Amino acid sequence: MLIAGGKMILRSTRTVSEINITRKAKRRRHLSVEVALEPDLTNPGEGPGHFLEETAETTKQEKETKWEPPQWLEQLENIREMRREKDAPVDVVGAAELAAKDSPSHVRRYQVLVSLMLSSQTKDHVTAGAMRRLQEHGLTIENILKTGEDTVAQLIYPVGFWKRKADFIKRTTGVLATAYAGDIPSTVEGLVSGLGTLRVWGEGSGDSEASSGDSEGLVALPGVGPKMAHLVMDIAWSTISGIGVDTHVHRIVNRLGWLPRETQKPEDTRKALEEWLPRSEWSDLNWLLVGFGQKVCLPVGPRCGQCLNKKTCPASLVRKRPHPHP
Repeated sequence: MLIAGGKMILRSTRTVSEINITRKAKRRRHLSVEVALEPDLTNPGEGPGHFLEETAETTKQEKETKWEPPQWLEQLENIREMRREKDAPVDVVGAAELAAKDSPSHVRRYQVLVSLMLSSQTKDHVTAGAMRRLQEHGLTIENILKTGEDTVAQLIYPVGFWKRKADFIKRTTGVLATAYAGDIPSTVEGLVSGLGTLRVWGEGSGDSEASSGDSEGLVALPGVGPKMAHLVMDIAWSTISGIGVDTHVHRIVNRLGWLPRETQKPEDTRKALEEWLPRSEWSDLNWLLVGFGQKVCLPVGPRCGQCLNKKTCPASLVRKRPHPHP
């Protein structure tokens, strides 16, 4: 017991429930009673002082601990090894390869954007053919502004949704000329449109290329969604703003179990990946997984036998599981 400042302070190793000072006793002594609780040093792990300290430490650890798949780094290195030859279609005719490298920087950025707009729901070699015809015609903002929408449609045919894409290219080119001084936006917010975007999967699938929540109140480009915008930022501006998640990336990370729970939409996949994947891996991930998905982890009939991750991939292990005999 200590006397400090006219107050009696009881130092106790007991819990609050064990200290019972009645109101009558307090009135008789005319003293204010304060209880300073300390942990029981003779029995560590008990007493409220220890409990409060442990709770604070546990909360701190919970905040610092984030979910990540157990073997992701090994699996990623295996995918890098399988992509070492760079022999997938994306390596030859992907969006990063189609823009004219000898063009002025603002023209090249515009061509990167157009190539990505064309690539949605379209095979790479078809996109490459459309880009070649557009470039022969003159793929600059000034020239596309003077070109009729029907002509643009003929030049890009037979890419998927070619009529709608011709409309989007014309409208986007107009926005670039008036709002961005003949260049493309340098932010995701400026690129992403929440209205009139292309559907990248089957009709009625619920998966669209853009989300309206990403562009409210912003001048944005028709036909450009989050996946496209993050790839544009990386390829055209050399800025890592997010992970470009297309159907290949969406399919493969779900098969590998790289998400806390299975996702149905690419945009949900992107957000879940960015929660744990180190930012240093974001730029290469789309290129790695797209090529891997084109050569090995196919949408239908994946070549699990050729995959270096066949012993750790949950999807591969499920496929190997023998079916019970009837």
